[in-house]
This record gives sequence, structure tokens and C-alpha cells, in this order.
Amino acid sequence: MSYKFNVTRVQESSISKVDFNNLPFGKTFSDHMFVADYINGAWTNLEIRPVAPIPTHPGNMAWHYGQAIFEGMKATRDAEGHALLFRPELHAVRLNNSAKRMSMPEVPEDLFLQAIHTLVDMEKAWIPPQTGSALYIRPFMYATDETIGVKASDTYKFIIFVMPVGPYYTNPVKLLAQDKYVRAVVGGVGEAKTAGNYAASLLPSTMARKEGFDQVMWLDGVHKKYIQEVGTMNIFFVVKDEIITPNLDGAILDGITRKSMLELFKDQGYKVTERPITIDEIIEAGQSGDLVEIFGTGTAAVIAPVSHLKYKDTTIELDMAKRQISKWAYDTINGIRNRTVTDKFGWIVEAKP
Repeated sequence: MSYKFNVTRVQESSISKVDFNNLPFGKTFSDHMFVADYINGAWTNLEIRPVAPIPTHPGNMAWHYGQAIFEGMKATRDAEGHALLFRPELHAVRLNNSAKRMSMPEVPEDLFLQAIHTLVDMEKAWIPPQTGSALYIRPFMYATDETIGVKASDTYKFIIFVMPVGPYYTNPVKLLAQDKYVRAVVGGVGEAKTAGNYAASLLPSTMARKEGFDQVMWLDGVHKKYIQEVGTMNIFFVVKDEIITPNLDGAILDGITRKSMLELFKDQGYKVTERPITIDEIIEAGQSGDLVEIFGTGTAAVIAPVSHLKYKDTTIELDMAKRQISKWAYDTINGIRNRTVTDKFGWIVEAKP
């Protein structure tokens, strides 16, 4: 199905003010955004308009009861200047899975994809050409009822904006395994990309940074011994010749970069295992020398090598000179995104209105 969007363009683009060689992550916005309203059981008021604040009533239910979800995507460009999207249909599916868990309406996949394609095509001049940079795409939805009372909202707003960004991590990451606070439990909302998950992570993340670490590595909420994920990404370990990652158990985000790397590793013949992993097992492997690499995967982080992992009083330091699998993963996924590596799986699609 094709949808009709009302389009209002800016009178003058602000792109000339942007230094694409110096892009702090998440602080530069492009000119336009897509906006839609869910009213009386249908998505309506479909439009692309200049980026601007959105008036919100103080009784907005999202502020009080947390009905807010989002996605994170990226657009890149090839040598010919085409705007490229990476597996956008999976993001549509995941947004709707989050919506269902948070008792919110689904966005029709064809509407989601048409809005992404149209907006990215309009803003393709904002895609940075620098290696490791991209146009970050943020679709999100939140409740808009002006009611104080714990229930699902009847109305919602769906917005997509885009941002030119540089690399999320410019150096290897230092992780602190959190053994007091927890991110999610099975049966909770850990699988959903809902705003509250990230709000709950802020205090432990702040504590980790004060100790000199970049991020928290979360353990399970029941036994506090099974590794789940990192605050900004899924996590992989290379132990001897095996790549292992925590299996999806209902409390771990189903990362699209994670899913893609599992397919790529298996295609290359690597031994790959998804299973429960204890922190004690990883610390022991680090102390014995069997732990070769740790790296994270995510849309923002892409592939992020880990240099240090601390758990209680033990710190494992990894030799960055030995990292081969994570380097291959980084080069491959970025190469697929800009068409310098063959896309044998058909993951890349050109953004077309």
C-alpha cells in the first residue's frame, strides 16, 4: 500500500553549518522529520515537515507512565552517492514487537518503510562520507493522551528524525560487570526497545564511568551470574576458537547487528554458539588465556572491541593486537553497508521515495 504524505520543506537548509569531520554522536539534526498521529484506531496526519519542538500537555501519559518505544537505524552511501539502508524491514518488525509488549498500536510495515525511504532520500545530502560515519535514523512512538490514570493511551504520535553521526566509540571499550543493579528479567520488557529500559541503566552507567569504565555489562536479574548484554550493544566472546554470545531468553534485546553477524560468522565457517554464559566462566577463560576477544555489536556501536572487563575485584585486560575476528566483523559489516564488500544476503536496499 502506498501512503500520501504532506511535505513542507525548510526555507533554507542548515547543512552548511555542519562540520562533517567533527560529528559528536547524537547532537546534530537534519532539516526534516516524519510525523504521524494515531487517532480513533488509525494512523493519520502523515507528514514530513521541518524539525521543530512538539508542544506536549503536562498530563501527557508518556511522561507519567512510560509508554515510549524507539528504533535505531543507519543509512550510508556508496561510491555513486546512493543512500543505502541496512535490513530496514527487520527494524519495522522489531518496532512492532516493542509496541505489542508496551500495549501500543503497531505501525503498518509498509507505512514504516515508506516513511523511512522518503525521509532518508530527502535528507541524503546529510549522510557523512567519512569512513565509520553514517546517518542515524531514530523512529519512535509515544503516548499522547492527556490523562492521569494508569492505563494504555488511546492516542499516539510516531516520529522519525535523522542525524549525521560519527563513530559511537573511537577507542576500545572498558566494561564493568554490574553485580548489584539489573537491567531486565525474563517476563519483563528487556526485549522491547522502550525508554524505561535505558532510564534504569543511567545510574549504574554513571557509577561505571566514575570508576574509569565506558559501559556496564549486565548480568541476569535472578542469579546475577549469567551475562546478558551491554548498555549500548549485544556482547560476543571468543574463547579459543569458538565465538559465543548469550542466547535470547526474553530479557535480551534481539539486536539486528547481532543477528547479522551470527549469519556472517556461520557463513565463514566459524564455530558459533548461542547459550547461557556465566561471568565466572568468562573470568576463568580470561585468567587462563583462553579468552581471546570480547566485542559488542549494535547499530550505533557497529562492532566495538573490548579492552578491559572488570568483575568484583578481578580485571581482565585483552591484547588488542590479537583481535582478528572483531576486526573482520567491523570491516565486513561496514563494507556491506557501503557496497565495498559483496552483499551476498541482499541486506542492502537503496532509499527510494
